[in-house]
Amino acid sequence: MATTTPTGVRGGHAKHGGSSSSEGAPMTHRQIMEALAGLMLGMFVAILSSTVVSNALPEIIADLGGGQSAYTWVVTASLLAMTATTPLWGKLSDLFSKKLLVQIALVIYVLGSVVAGLSTSSGMLIACRVVQGIGVGGLSALAQIVMAAMIAPRERGRYSGYIGAVFAVATVGGPLLGGVITDTSWMGWRWCFYVGVPFAVIALIVLQKTLKLPVVKREVKVDWTGAFFISAAVSLLLLWVTFAGDKYDWLSWQTGVMLAGSLILALLFVYTESRASEPIIPLRLFRNRTITLASLASLFVGIAMFAGTVFFSQYFQLARGKSPTMSGVMTIPMIAGLFISSTVSGQIITKTGRWKAWLVSGGFLVTAGLGLLGTLRYDTEYWHIAAFMAVMGLGIGMMMQNLVLATQNQVAPSDLGSASSVVTFFRSLGGAIGVSALGAVMANRVTHYVKEGLADLGPKGAALGHGGTGGGGIPDLDKLPAPFRTVVESAYGHGVGDVFLYAAPAALIAFLITIFIKEVALKTNAANDAPVAADAPAEVPAAVLAEVPSGTAAPVSESAAGVTSVDTLEAPVATVQGTPVSGVVRGAEGAPVARAAVTLISLGGRQLGRSVAQADGSYRLDAPGAGSYVLIASADGFQPQASTVVVGDQQLSYDILLAGTSGLAGTVRAAESGDPVDGAMVIVTDVRGDVLATGKSTGAGEFTFAELVPGAVTVAVNAAGFRPLALPVEIGGQGVTRVDAVLQSGALVQGVVRAGSARRPLPDARVTLVDAAGNVVATSTTGEDGAYAFADLDAGEYSVIATGYPPVAGALTVAGRGVDGHDIELAHPGE
Repeated sequence: MATTTPTGVRGGHAKHGGSSSSEGAPMTHRQIMEALAGLMLGMFVAILSSTVVSNALPEIIADLGGGQSAYTWVVTASLLAMTATTPLWGKLSDLFSKKLLVQIALVIYVLGSVVAGLSTSSGMLIACRVVQGIGVGGLSALAQIVMAAMIAPRERGRYSGYIGAVFAVATVGGPLLGGVITDTSWMGWRWCFYVGVPFAVIALIVLQKTLKLPVVKREVKVDWTGAFFISAAVSLLLLWVTFAGDKYDWLSWQTGVMLAGSLILALLFVYTESRASEPIIPLRLFRNRTITLASLASLFVGIAMFAGTVFFSQYFQLARGKSPTMSGVMTIPMIAGLFISSTVSGQIITKTGRWKAWLVSGGFLVTAGLGLLGTLRYDTEYWHIAAFMAVMGLGIGMMMQNLVLATQNQVAPSDLGSASSVVTFFRSLGGAIGVSALGAVMANRVTHYVKEGLADLGPKGAALGHGGTGGGGIPDLDKLPAPFRTVVESAYGHGVGDVFLYAAPAALIAFLITIFIKEVALKTNAANDAPVAADAPAEVPAAVLAEVPSGTAAPVSESAAGVTSVDTLEAPVATVQGTPVSGVVRGAEGAPVARAAVTLISLGGRQLGRSVAQADGSYRLDAPGAGSYVLIASADGFQPQASTVVVGDQQLSYDILLAGTSGLAGTVRAAESGDPVDGAMVIVTDVRGDVLATGKSTGAGEFTFAELVPGAVTVAVNAAGFRPLALPVEIGGQGVTRVDAVLQSGALVQGVVRAGSARRPLPDARVTLVDAAGNVVATSTTGEDGAYAFADLDAGEYSVIATGYPPVAGALTVAGRGVDGHDIELAHPGE
């Protein structure tokens, strides 16, 4: 029997219902996959259009007359634009329609790709790559944000695995397709930019039909000043990394000017963000330790991730003389590792809610993979390279999506877009810096090794000069004589090895950072339910609680059951005459919620006003003036709700919707005695058979699960000495559903059938158990060890019949936990 009691809390606002259908029911797996179909297709187009160029780059740059600097800047330009615009896309997603933004990002990327195919110089191509990067920044940031708006953190790992699979397939297919296009005489490399257009049109159509998200309409102000300063700071830094050591020395006045300029621009960005009403990157997010560490880890992961995808094509084509097509084929081990680890880790994280072990393991594998790849030479056996690439791919797959997932689990819905884009921003920044810096290292080391190789050749080497690499140029191996070609291949093989070796310390730093990230189990509530810490009478989200000034924070303690309690330090609230904020607090079915506590706090965490809802649910309080604030509402039996409100000069009307919690609790008892059963395993599964929660009963036989999705579930209970039990339970939309599990004793009878005077175990003997009424209860056939067993038996009298030799029958009394060691002896007469 199941009953519902109104305990616990859970909530959401009517205007933030991304995780539910219009009726408030959770989205099914099919609905989520339909909604993600267009999004994943859009991601596929963006990734495909990017990776399809990678293996064609050596030929593209040679055709356009560019050098090693142009080679790296074709990649860096896209990464730079993506890095600079990712935070802006994230902030826009908090203010405007996410669906429209995804479509705009896709159109921008396609337009950039089409124009890139018409490029007549490396400079024009780099400019087009900037346009492409703006679109990629939107798609990469919005993919995680849209997914978080629909799916609970606990389930999100599963769908992150799907996105990781799309990433892997597009990354594998891109280089292969690009190689085939480049090697096909009637097409040429320009078609690498055109091939994604049909897929993009299909993606736009699918997005229009399947992606349906609520639009939050409120007064907004985009922080364009902050966007300018962060773009300028990053651009100047990357220009310094690219030209240092080539156009001027690393220690020079140019270095001083550019570093000082980057620092000044960064400080101006921080100042702008601290004063902006809608900052691109809310600086308060970095008060959260997990977000700060995840961002730093992403910075260094980006260096490793983009280094692998950019420099492998140069290695296989210039160090091993492979065609663009074969270059793509030979990188499959890395992508296969990424595909496997991202998919498997996503599925397991969904079942367990635990993610830190995957992050730490991923950091270790990336470090190990890059270190091993640092041993590359032009004649390294391919199976060694394949193994090294697979190790690095496994590590990247474990870290890339899960760093975003860990961050999203820490923030309120109003900051979801900004927080997600922060991690993506730092990953892109690391990639941009890594590609620029490592590209400069590559050019320097290749030139050095070519000079060494030509010197070893003697007069013939001196006659060749720079071996086709003068001025950082990309050589055409087919035009080089055999001895000189070997020198150039050896130089590129050794140079790429050095690049990976230099990237390994960055991966090591990312690995060390992940060790210090504190794991918080993923929540089973959806993204629109902010993580909260209790406070009385108003409950403050954890992301907000972290901002409370020193001296006002409440001491927090956590019980073994995972329930956090807070001893509130009541602060005096000054009466402020300002702009009124009023509205009605309602429950899920529209009924007013009386006595709900409504609190207004500043973005810095200072309490500005408090009100208690009347019998009709109405509340009113005063904001000190125009600006952005956080409005918090809570009531007994409901999930606290935190929302960002923008107050102008006129009175603001803002209704609040609170939703009830859903939980499951009960007891496990023995049927015969009624005593509680300690240590019984309790498993909750949904209608698809996926495990939602597991736990064990306490000494009092009790078990509790919080934050379960309402709907039909199956509760399975198993304990030693008892028969397994499965109960269908309907979890209500509010309160805690209770269920009592009564276990029947399940005795065990087991033994060995022996035969002959030697009493050897007898295989293939048939043992039959018959109850007192003559009914056959069970049968068993022995194996090579002669063993048999009957489980889940009721207490009582039985007969045991064994055949194989002449049959033998005997009486057996079963009580308690059963009989262990009931051996049966069979023999022919006279034996």
